[in-house]
Amino acid sequence: MTDNPLKYLGPLSASGASMRMKAPLLRRAPWPFIVVVLIPTLLAAIYYLFIAAPRYVSEAQFIVRAPSGGSQPSSLGVALQGVGLASTQTDAFAVHEYIRSRDSLTELSKRNDIEKMLGQRGSDILTSYPRPWERRSSEALFSAFKRFVVVGYDSTTGISKLRVEAFSARDANRLAEGLLSGGEQLVNRLNERASRDAVANALRARESASAAANESRRKLLAFQTQEQFLDPQINARESSELIGGLRASVAQLRAERAQLAQDAPTSPQLPMLDGRIAAYERQIEAERGSLAGGSESLASKASTYEALVLQRELADKEFAMASAVVISAEQDAQKQKLYLDRVVSPSLPDEPEEPKRWLAILTVFATLFGLYGIGWLVWAGVREHRHG
Repeated sequence: MTDNPLKYLGPLSASGASMRMKAPLLRRAPWPFIVVVLIPTLLAAIYYLFIAAPRYVSEAQFIVRAPSGGSQPSSLGVALQGVGLASTQTDAFAVHEYIRSRDSLTELSKRNDIEKMLGQRGSDILTSYPRPWERRSSEALFSAFKRFVVVGYDSTTGISKLRVEAFSARDANRLAEGLLSGGEQLVNRLNERASRDAVANALRARESASAAANESRRKLLAFQTQEQFLDPQINARESSELIGGLRASVAQLRAERAQLAQDAPTSPQLPMLDGRIAAYERQIEAERGSLAGGSESLASKASTYEALVLQRELADKEFAMASAVVISAEQDAQKQKLYLDRVVSPSLPDEPEEPKRWLAILTVFATLFGLYGIGWLVWAGVREHRHG
């Protein structure tokens, strides 16, 4: 065993000890922690505590419902039900999409100065419109509009919640009120379109049936006026009764003539009876000809009359059916109507709710600290693997 010679050089000077102690401390200084966590948190604190402008929040709640008794879903509702969405949800989602759409922003801009409402207030340039990296444009305004408007749906209650932020309480309330009014107008337009589409075809069919019925009545009236009778059956019955009476008279005259010829064969009354019988028989033939003769006979006219009557009855039935279809279509359209009911009207806030300054600062710190911790663990593992 070899002894290592040690030499005592005396106590270290204070300046030398200080230099040797400072080097490890500098190497152990948490500069990554300062850069990744502390400095961004400090910047966030400066922004949220001294720069961020207060924002007021106006909230409203509403439901989109159909009349009680249920209704058949629309084609859009049927399509969305195929992916697991109920019809009540689809109706509400249609209103949600409109509230956050360009159409809604356009309607609001007609009655409000949206750029001024969402514009820069004070020194807050990160939330107001336009932000430093944005130009004044419709796209930038729409992007800012979507940042200030949030709408959601509670599937357990079926109630939709509208949340609108603005830099003043009055602006937030006016925006929320305008968005709800726009949603109500959308529902009214959907109702009008559904009613128009459902009833329009039925109304056109009824108008066509009504015109056909009126035309058939006009033709029948013209025929009756031209032929000067109301019902050929009545005329035929009267002619039949007349023929029957004439034949009875002829039979009686023949009996009288036979009796007279037997009692007085040379009586001068026989030619007179023969003349009367011949006249009666000519009248009978004439009446028979009028009943079932040529094209001018009563039978021919009755055929035309019956065809016109049948045409009128069919037209009347078609008109009655078309009227029933119109009533049914109107009832179905009434059942399919939607209603937007306000559960809670837009509030007028008396103090700002956003930003939640300390919560935001704490969130930034916790997030960055978590990222720093993950990065430190990864770096420690890599370094240990490299030294191993």
